[in-house]
Amino acid sequence: MIENLTFDQLPKAVTTLIKEVSDLKNLLIEKQDQKPTEQPEKFLNIQEAALLLKLRVPTMYSKVSKGELPCMKRGKRLYFSSTELMEYIKEGRKKSNAEIEQEAEAYLSNNNKGLK
Repeated sequence: MIENLTFDQLPKAVTTLIKEVSDLKNLLIEKQDQKPTEQPEKFLNIQEAALLLKLRVPTMYSKVSKGELPCMKRGKRLYFSSTELMEYIKEGRKKSNAEIEQEAEAYLSNNNKGLK
């Protein structure tokens, strides 16, 4: 269509183009405003939780009895929240040297006020 466009058709083509660009802009804005759908919380049995954590089932029972793993008990069955297990994994994250130095500097700057 653009190859065979005449001077007389130019105003209509520009109007059509402006409308299409406006429609695309509105679609992009709508898509940006949509929040990503959150995954519903999933409850796992002990075998599924062991697979997720890459642990053996006896190790899972040991960690539960020591209170190290968050779980729910219904009757004789244990259930684990996938969300809580992910948080458990994240709690074990080691800090980088830069993060440790930053925390130390912040601590020292806050506590040096009392030394003067």
